[in-house]
Amino acid sequence: MTPILNTPAWKHAERNAHGLRDVHLRELFEHDPQRFQRLSVRWNDWLLDLSKQRIAPATLPILAGLWDTADVPGWIARMRAGEKINHTEDRAVLHTALREQTPRPEVATVLAKMRDFCAAIHSGQWRGATGETITDVVNIGIGGSDLGPRMATRALAAQCLPQMKVHYVANVDGADLATTLAGLAPQRTLFVIASKTFTTQETMQNAASARAWLTAALGEAAVSRHFVAVSTALDKVAAFGIDLANAFGFWDWVGGRFSLWSAIGLPLALAIGFDKFEALLAGARAMDEHFFSAPPQENLPALLALVDLWNADFFGLQTCAVLPYSQSLELLPRYLQQLEMESLGKHIDRDGKLVGCPTLPILWGEAGTNGQHAFYQLLHQGGRPLACEFIACKEADFPVPGHHEKLLANCFAQSAALMKGKTEAEALAELEGAVPPGPSFLAPYKIFPGNQPSTTLLLPRLDPYNLGALVALYEHKVFTLGVLWHINAFDQWGVEYGKQIAGTLLPMIEGKTAIGGVDSSTAGLIAACKA
Repeated sequence: MTPILNTPAWKHAERNAHGLRDVHLRELFEHDPQRFQRLSVRWNDWLLDLSKQRIAPATLPILAGLWDTADVPGWIARMRAGEKINHTEDRAVLHTALREQTPRPEVATVLAKMRDFCAAIHSGQWRGATGETITDVVNIGIGGSDLGPRMATRALAAQCLPQMKVHYVANVDGADLATTLAGLAPQRTLFVIASKTFTTQETMQNAASARAWLTAALGEAAVSRHFVAVSTALDKVAAFGIDLANAFGFWDWVGGRFSLWSAIGLPLALAIGFDKFEALLAGARAMDEHFFSAPPQENLPALLALVDLWNADFFGLQTCAVLPYSQSLELLPRYLQQLEMESLGKHIDRDGKLVGCPTLPILWGEAGTNGQHAFYQLLHQGGRPLACEFIACKEADFPVPGHHEKLLANCFAQSAALMKGKTEAEALAELEGAVPPGPSFLAPYKIFPGNQPSTTLLLPRLDPYNLGALVALYEHKVFTLGVLWHINAFDQWGVEYGKQIAGTLLPMIEGKTAIGGVDSSTAGLIAACKA
């Protein structure tokens, strides 16, 4: 395949970027009063505002040429047909099949089993070993088996059932499990062990410790009433003591970071109820249909992807801050870090060659308005160009009087300030107009360069349907960027290397083998811990 960097579409985009490189965003708004109307896109009752990006109206058709050149529609068709587009692991990529209107039989079977299980827990039909109802659920997983359901449970806090508390444990650091178990009653606690292979080191250590905690209080026989599994390794599930009737399967064509829609979402379904979990699936399905059918200039995932590529490869921006102005979405940046950086943090393409250009910017972020009092100083005056994605909701999920209007005002103000900045003349006028007037020597400190590009995504409200669509939006953005950069967005070999080394170091740290065969720094660190 011809590298996209060598195509006429890429050269056309380069020329467009060159013409915009010395133009300030403030100028673009001053010269075009209709800029917002030209560069914002609506889908249902969503609004995507790209007008504060460093693009012209002509830029989007040019970027759409990259979509066609990379044959994104062809790759969509290959994914939906079940081709093994994850070529390095010889796997299909079919997470969208988990939320189809009429799911395939194996998916329908697991969804029905999840519904029945949720009903049994919520009705009190399922009880613990001592006859108590279940009030607390602890999900034990890591990575894709943790971040998705954890983020969604936090995001849908307003929708959660009051009688059900769902907790998450991921880190192998004992502090994570110990602080979660503190205050829980074993007789009313259910554990969900989420691990496809039932061998993930962190998850199985936490599971073994949780099992010891439970059996110390209730005995070995209690395990089958207080543990369920989300796994395909049924032999290991049974050896753990979990009744296989309480094992929920999923498939190798579901990647971990795309697995929220599968049985990995069981703790979320327990938190909000299965009807609302189905609404989450429906929202994702609606975004699927939009992505599969809309042309790139009207396609929200395509536009987000093309703008990310534009900022990274044509303007050299190395980081992007995701800034949800919603406390309920506080975990979204962390979730997207895995979804995007594990998928796209690669420099080798599908042909085993160097991509030839930067791929995904480093992603980070924090919920507004908290971030304003932490790192926005750098955004405004740090002298470092970077991109931002603002996410806000028209309606509050917790409508406390007097709060949501202030939240929205801050969100819109920050994107406006990043765009236009403040000139020296404006800073001096502000000082002179103050009562009493401020000293003029402060003017340099009050100058803001502006010209920091940002996108704003405005949702109607945060509910299961819109959250499902939001997560699917970012999944399809990742897919699109993978096609544009010609990389496999569905493997994660970089994750495995550190695990391999950890496996060789563990016996040394445990004192089972002598320290050796490692670099002097690693040897010194192990020795220091053992001294």
